Amino acid sequence: MTYGRRSGLENDAWARLIGLAHTFIRYWALLGGLVLLALVLMTAASAMSNLIYNRPFRGDYEVVKHGVAIAAFAFLPYCQLTYGNVTVDLFTERMSERAKSAMVVLSSLLAAAFAVLLFRQMWFGMLDYMKYREVMVSLPWPLWTAFPPALASLALLFVAALITLRDGIMGMRTGRAPSPERLLQ
Repeated sequence: MTYGRRSGLENDAWARLIGLAHTFIRYWALLGGLVLLALVLMTAASAMSNLIYNRPFRGDYEVVKHGVAIAAFAFLPYCQLTYGNVTVDLFTERMSERAKSAMVVLSSLLAAAFAVLLFRQMWFGMLDYMKYREVMVSLPWPLWTAFPPALASLALLFVAALITLRDGIMGMRTGRAPSPERLLQ
């Protein structure tokens, strides 16, 4: 996609920066997947320990809750970047490419606003958990430790929303709606 009046050098710099963001967001989602895989393996080992020794791992339920929250947030930026959020094709299939691009712009603005609002609220929540030193019931693991990866995910969601916003605006100009296939090439 072109960027209007920018020189070719500026286009290349923006393209590299956006490509770097795409790569980082992809790896961040993969890291979330590895967290889930580790949780599955830990849960299976805990279940086996319970069957064999009648003793599950201490705090396994709390660790799973902690890890699933981290992983779920890690997937948000990738979902935004690949247009993996819920859409109703029944309503959009007959829309023009420009109208679909306008929907991308609207959804990107909502995602960016959501990321900023949730980041702010979670930041203050993390500070409270750190101040009052709240820990898990079964383990001496601080609850605030789930917040930094979630905050990083929300920052990446904001970046992904800006990328899809830019692509939606360009789609409105060119008449070609953004698609995940073109976006991640």
